[in-house]
Amino acid sequence: METSAIIDTDVAIIGAGTAGMSAYRAVLAHTRRVLLIESGHYGTTCARVGCMPSKLLIAAADAAHSAAGAARFGVSVGSVEIDGRAVMARVRSERDRFVGFVIDAVQQWPAEHRLVGHARFIDDATLQVGSTLVRAARIVIATGSRPSVPETWRTALGDRVIVNDDVFDWGDLPKSVAVVGAGVIGLELAQALHRLGVRVRLYGRGTMVGPLTDPELQAQTRHLFAAELPMTLNVARLEPRREGDTVVVRATAGDGTMTEERFEWLLAATGRKPNVDRLGLENTTLPLDREGVPVYDRRSAQVTQRPIFIAGDVSDDRTLLHEAADEGRIAGDNAGRYPDVRMRPRRAPLAVVFSDPQIALAGASHAELNAAGITFLTGRVSFSDQGRSRVMGENRGALHLYGEAGTGRFLGAEMVGPAAEHVGHLLSWSAQRGDTVQQMLDSPFYHPVVEEGVRTALRDLQHQLHLGLMPVERCLDCGPGA
Repeated sequence: METSAIIDTDVAIIGAGTAGMSAYRAVLAHTRRVLLIESGHYGTTCARVGCMPSKLLIAAADAAHSAAGAARFGVSVGSVEIDGRAVMARVRSERDRFVGFVIDAVQQWPAEHRLVGHARFIDDATLQVGSTLVRAARIVIATGSRPSVPETWRTALGDRVIVNDDVFDWGDLPKSVAVVGAGVIGLELAQALHRLGVRVRLYGRGTMVGPLTDPELQAQTRHLFAAELPMTLNVARLEPRREGDTVVVRATAGDGTMTEERFEWLLAATGRKPNVDRLGLENTTLPLDREGVPVYDRRSAQVTQRPIFIAGDVSDDRTLLHEAADEGRIAGDNAGRYPDVRMRPRRAPLAVVFSDPQIALAGASHAELNAAGITFLTGRVSFSDQGRSRVMGENRGALHLYGEAGTGRFLGAEMVGPAAEHVGHLLSWSAQRGDTVQQMLDSPFYHPVVEEGVRTALRDLQHQLHLGLMPVERCLDCGPGA
């Protein structure tokens, strides 16, 4: 391609999503010679096709579900009617509002700091962006990720196979959707669509539903969601085909049994892949992992002693907005101050699934603790008879807390149950501070709240660690001294 312009800059950032925007702000503390390169639309994955529009759809589903279940409280609301066009109109309108805030922020940045076009490495320090050559002393790769869909499905189904991005552009709710993938995205969307009157079946290749790694909690999660949501798990072979405007999904289970069902759409929630395949990384000397992503240190975001840094979903590490923002800040700060690269502590892990019941992981997971060889014990509470949960009619699920043997230090938690988004935050803060179980028990607990279930699990954990007395059985109103 013929070059018509050359730009020399201190830092070039590829990608203007959450990580790229965070990196840009961090770089400005060190230099004004910065260039933010974006090949698509401004507006983060979260605002456009991720956390915000999905929560808008879930909010509508929760409203419908609450109305349909009001009779258990002695409240009659009559028949519940769902206006699919009105539901999707609100989703799109509010989504566009959130995206607008992001676009406005970027467009207020100096024009000389922005370049629209696809960036491709010519060598370690040079990028080709359309007809412009960008020579950068340091580079931040923040190109994000995209849904991964088997090419055979695209060939066989054409426009009948969609990803979560496509859902939020619907003008109306469909009559039926096959959701393939029982992870976070698949579970949230499948349940929301089901509660909005769409015929849904959730397909999973394994037996896991959602991200919990604790075997006891994972089994409970499968049971809870299977009671509401049609699911086919442990699928050994999935063979979708198109017949007119219909998708026929043939699923063969591990035991050889086969089922077929017809749907309007197949929603592929089969994972995401990092956007690195068109970056021209083969033209660089950067070491790459099996996914083609440059090998980097997550504490500094630096790629093996080079002036190149990685941030956000492209790293395929923890693909969450707050993690992307942190990674962008770390990458941008170190790119700006290079060669004075600094290690930055990361926050305690926190992940939430906005299903019903909600799911949360805080601190180290059960699987991570086992993989690290850490000796730990587990404190448990069931929400089936927890006071506030019963009052709200949300008495499902359980919480497991993990504590280090010998020290009594709180390590992490996994939960499926009511108010998990709030409980998860409290527990992640304790994990980050390095609290002991005793320090957590010394904190105030109001009555009656769901968080009293945390206290029950803490008391059980303290007993398991041989650091406390046997918990009082069925103690719904006990004070801190019980």
